[in-house]
Amino acid sequence: MVSQGSSTSLLEALSSDFLACKICLEQLQVPKTLPCLHTYCQACLAQLAEDGHLRCPECREVVPVPPGGVAVFKTNFFVNGLLDLVMARAGGDLRAGKPACALCPLMGGTSTGGPATARCLDCADNLCQACADGHRCTRQTHAHRVVDLVGYRAGWYDEEARERQAAQCPHHPGEALRFLCQPCSQLLCRECRLDPHLDHPCLPLAEAVQTRRPGLEELLAGVDKSLEELEAARTTEKEMLSQLREQAAKVGLQVEEAAERVLRALLSQKQEVLGQLRAHVEAAEEAARRKMVELEGREQVARTAATFARRVLSLGREAEILSLEGAMTQRLQQLQDCPWTPGPSPGLLPRLELHPRLLEEGYPLLQLAFDQQQPQKGNGTDGAGAQGQDPTPIQGKDRAKAEKPGSGVQSQSQEVAKSPKAERAQVLPEERPRTPTVDSTWVSREGKEIKPQKSGRTNMRPMKGRPEPVSREHSPAPWPPLEGPGLLPKPIFFCSFPTRMPGDKWSPRITGLCPFGTREILVADEQNKVLKRFSLNGDYMGRVHIPEGCSPCSVAALQDMVAFSAGARLYLIRSDGEVQWRRTLKHSQASHAVAALPCRNKVAVSVAGYVEVYSMEGNLATRFVPGGKASRGLRALVFLATSPQGNFVGSDWQQNSLVVCDGQGQVVSEYSGPGLQGCQPGSVSVDKKGFIFLTLREVNKVVVLDPKGSFLGDFLTAYHGLEKPRVTTIVDGQHLAVSLSNGTIHVFRVRSPER
Repeated sequence: MVSQGSSTSLLEALSSDFLACKICLEQLQVPKTLPCLHTYCQACLAQLAEDGHLRCPECREVVPVPPGGVAVFKTNFFVNGLLDLVMARAGGDLRAGKPACALCPLMGGTSTGGPATARCLDCADNLCQACADGHRCTRQTHAHRVVDLVGYRAGWYDEEARERQAAQCPHHPGEALRFLCQPCSQLLCRECRLDPHLDHPCLPLAEAVQTRRPGLEELLAGVDKSLEELEAARTTEKEMLSQLREQAAKVGLQVEEAAERVLRALLSQKQEVLGQLRAHVEAAEEAARRKMVELEGREQVARTAATFARRVLSLGREAEILSLEGAMTQRLQQLQDCPWTPGPSPGLLPRLELHPRLLEEGYPLLQLAFDQQQPQKGNGTDGAGAQGQDPTPIQGKDRAKAEKPGSGVQSQSQEVAKSPKAERAQVLPEERPRTPTVDSTWVSREGKEIKPQKSGRTNMRPMKGRPEPVSREHSPAPWPPLEGPGLLPKPIFFCSFPTRMPGDKWSPRITGLCPFGTREILVADEQNKVLKRFSLNGDYMGRVHIPEGCSPCSVAALQDMVAFSAGARLYLIRSDGEVQWRRTLKHSQASHAVAALPCRNKVAVSVAGYVEVYSMEGNLATRFVPGGKASRGLRALVFLATSPQGNFVGSDWQQNSLVVCDGQGQVVSEYSGPGLQGCQPGSVSVDKKGFIFLTLREVNKVVVLDPKGSFLGDFLTAYHGLEKPRVTTIVDGQHLAVSLSNGTIHVFRVRSPER
């Protein structure tokens, strides 16, 4: 008898799914095996057969259906045997209904047998105690293995039952399969052996298995070797993908640094040229001033002499004129003989000259070169771009594209050694640029756009104050999109406006933004304790009245209602200021993030690691911890938003990550990679396409992630005018509003990748 401690049976080694049909998800009935070795119910396969073929639901291999239908497919006797074992073990609690003895009715006198207490593993029959004792005493059955029925159902004898189990012939019930017809490769019972296989060479099953097992084991060993190679190839691909991502991150940083060097050089040249212009003007003004002083003196002398002579001639007597004639003649001749000779020009007129290459359409300041990636071998390989690797050849149309200016791909024949000088030469043009490129747009502090002309001269007028560059495109992303080309949304500057209004006692401290209506922004000014309304163009639309003394922190709008947190309370008010309800948040914290769920007409608020969802009537609908109870105390969502898919997106300061979870709190994705640049994740917003915009205040950036939570790259940087960004929101589904620490709000239109 098998001990209870060794009850790790055959069925326990197999998963419960092994005996279930993957089509109907029920226990297999008449299991048929396809050539791809996947097993399904015969009836389920019949439903899949179409035009003489069927497609395997698991491996998608197309299998031709034999002329006789799916019934011709091989019957899986292995699964049948396991099913017989399962059905024999099944029967529920013995105390609820004991199975009857299988031999008692054969002995006559009773229609049903007595309660079974044992089972013969050889006969596969349940026996009562009397029949079990007699079973052990007959000549034909004394060697049979009779075991306790309770232990049998508990699985203690599964291995022994499998050893004694015989496959039954499908054509002759009650007959076990005993032979293998070698020409037909068909299993036979004794009845099948007589006709029509009487003249065929047949082998007993044990001998046939012994003969054919080495060939199968050899094939299995070959498949195992193939599996090892596939696993090694998969590991290599994974390492190469990781290598690609690491190299892309490095190149992204190099692009960022190169762009900063170009900008620094450009700004330095700007200051240098402006300094030269100022020095030239000052020198010209000083020279002109000295000349003007000299001219004024000579003019005064000549004017005085001429006035005196004119008075003498008009008012003097003859004797007086003649007495002064000699002196006047000498003086006037002296003044006439020394006329003013114009000197050199007081100053050359300045003219701005641009590098001719900068005026070319699409002239690339930065270019990429691609090296053949090789799998890592040991620890001595640096991956893609390592020294000594040959560049990938580019042929045909790709080469023509690579050699076209502005294509962004450098021909491999033009690559140079990556020395510091060569690297600098690749980044900068041959000559240092004197002005911004034609594609850039400059905006004065008065808000007027000034674009450089394509000729050498410009129409730029002197401006008071330093002009501020505002890029209409996104800055180079330090981590390029890895999901595919063209997946990064781009910003288009829309407008900028201050939020400080007459009557504000303090400078605004914006702690919350949300869309209000279709094209309005609701601003929570915690410092001045007001909720302000602005149009998308920056026009002030008034206030939403709130209870006196409240300092609104986070805000969300839902229909004509406004939800906001203040201290340890959550408020829901109407747009006219009428309070619908207020709730005290049990777990107090510094701030509570509020988000609206338009699809469910509910309001969510973060409370000490939890997310609580309230209905419009103020009832607590649900409460969960992102990631489940196991994450209790490990989450701290400081900012919260919702996506069009109904998911919650939050900035987790405890884990220093961006977490996306569904309405039940199950984490869908979580990002804490290098794209955060070691910063705490800030305000988060989601547009109508599902793109996630995350604020990184420490580095003056807004980064973007795809709807699955994968990092794409930078969306806004300091080059877009970001200086200590605080909170963001999406208005009208396609405009991103960003508030700065000085109370200014920048609005950018989000251009989707497919546009």
